[in-house]
Amino acid sequence: MKYVVFLLAAFTLTFSLKAQTSDTQVANKDSSMSRMNSIKALDSRAVNGITFKRAFIDYKSPNAGSLKNLSNFKEYNSGFEIGYVRDFSPNLRLYVPVRVGVFNVGDQKENITFGELDAQAQYRFLTKKRILQPYVLGGAGINTENLDTFNVQIPVGAGLDIRIAKKSFINLQGEYRLSLSEQRNNIQFSIGFIHYFGQGKPGEKKMDEISGKDADGDGVPDDLDLCPNKPGLKEFAGCPDTDGDGIEDTRDLCPEVPGLKALNGCPDSDGDGVADKDDDCPNLAGTKANRGCPSTDTDNDGVIDDLDECPTIAGSPAAKGCPDRDGDGVADKFDKCPDVAGTSKNGCPDTDKDGVDDFEDRCPNTYGPASNKGCPEIRKEDKETLNIAMRDVQFEHNSATLTNSSYKILGQISTILNSYPEYKIEISGHTDNTGTAEINKKLSEQRARACRDYLISKGLAWSRVASRGYGQSKPIATNETQQGRATNRRVEFKLYLE
Repeated sequence: MKYVVFLLAAFTLTFSLKAQTSDTQVANKDSSMSRMNSIKALDSRAVNGITFKRAFIDYKSPNAGSLKNLSNFKEYNSGFEIGYVRDFSPNLRLYVPVRVGVFNVGDQKENITFGELDAQAQYRFLTKKRILQPYVLGGAGINTENLDTFNVQIPVGAGLDIRIAKKSFINLQGEYRLSLSEQRNNIQFSIGFIHYFGQGKPGEKKMDEISGKDADGDGVPDDLDLCPNKPGLKEFAGCPDTDGDGIEDTRDLCPEVPGLKALNGCPDSDGDGVADKDDDCPNLAGTKANRGCPSTDTDNDGVIDDLDECPTIAGSPAAKGCPDRDGDGVADKFDKCPDVAGTSKNGCPDTDKDGVDDFEDRCPNTYGPASNKGCPEIRKEDKETLNIAMRDVQFEHNSATLTNSSYKILGQISTILNSYPEYKIEISGHTDNTGTAEINKKLSEQRARACRDYLISKGLAWSRVASRGYGQSKPIATNETQQGRATNRRVEFKLYLE
C-alpha cells in the first residue's frame, strides 16, 4: 500500500513542478494579457459539477499483504459511480461520490454487493486553463455490504482531469481505501467524465475572493493591476480612462478629450474621418488627402479635384470628371464610339445585347454568339435540309431544266433563307466526267443558275443569291461506277456571312 501511495504522490508532484515552470514561462512572455484575462474572469465561474465513472476494485492485494496481483486486472471487480463536485477555490474542491458494485475477498467468489458514500477533499495544482490538471485527494466514507453491515473507509490517492471542452473533463483517479474493519482495505481505479454547470470556467475566482494589496483603491489587486498606482477600471485591468470614452489612457491618443475608437480616442468634430488634432479645418468636413479641408474643383464640373480624373477639363460626373460627348458614362478617352452612346464596356452600342458591338456585329439586330460574328447559328435541322437538297434537286436528262420534284426542296430552302435574313447563299453546280470538261462546266453553271432564278422568283433579293458552275472539277465520289457518277451530279447550297 505504501508503495502505491508513494508512486501516485511522486507522479503528481513531478507533474505539478513541470506545469508550474511552464506557467511561469508563459506569464513572462505575456504578463499583460494574462492579467487582462484574469480580470475579465473575476465576476463569473462554474463551480458545481456532476461526474459519471466506471470503477475497478481490488480487495485481494491489500488484504493478502502482497502487490503482485495489482496488475492483474482480470481479477478486479467492477462498480459504477455518480458524484457531485463543488469548487471552493481554483485549487480546492469537494467531491461527494456514490458508488455501487460487487467485490470478492480472497479466492472465494462471494460477489458481495456493496454501496459507498464518500466526502473527499481534492487539491488541484493547475488552475490557468490547462488541459491537464493533476490533483491529490483525501477524505472519509461509509461502506455497506448487502445493506446489512457498515464500515468506515478512509480514501487517499491522486487523479488527473483532462479538459475536452470548456466545462468538461475526462477524469482518471486511483485511491487506496483504508477500512476500519478487518479484510476490507481495497484499491480502486476509476475512469469517467466531469461536467460543470453555470457561467465561466471551473476554477475562476470572483472579485470578493481576490485578496491582496490594492494600493490605488480601485478594486483591482496590485498583482493583477496594470496601473497599480493610478485608480482605474476593472475592464481595463486597473488602468484609467480619464475622458470616459471607453478607451483606456494607455491606448488613447487624446486621453483628456472624449473621442472615437476608430481614431484611437480622438474627437472628429466635422465627422470627416480626420481627427481634430490632424484636421486643418476641424469644423468643416473635408478629405484625408486635403488634411480634413474641402477639396477644390478647378474645372467647375461638379467633381472635386481629388476625385476628378481630368481635373483641368470640364467633364461629366458619370465619367469621373472627364469629357463624355455621347453621355454614356464612358469617358471619351476610353470610348471607342465617342459620338454614339453605348455600353459601359467600351462605349459602343450593342443593339441586340449579344455582347458583340454593333460595328463588329454582322447581325446587329439579331442576337448571336461572338463566335459567329454576332449572328445566330444555323439550326441543325436546317443544315440537314441543305444536305438533302444536294441529293433531291434533280434535272431533266442532259439539261438545266428542274424536275417537278425539285421545287419542293427549293421551297424549303427559300423558307430557311427568310429565317436568316443576314445570311447569303451560294449555289454551286457539279457534273460527272461524262463528256468534255467545257460542256460539263457550262451545264453545271446553267443548273446552278436555274436554282438561283427559282429562289429569286420566290422573293429573295438577287444580291443574296450567287451561283457558280464547277463542272467535273470537284468530284465527291469515284467516276468509275454508275453510282459514283450519280453522286457527283449534284447542286450544293451553302449559307454564309459576308
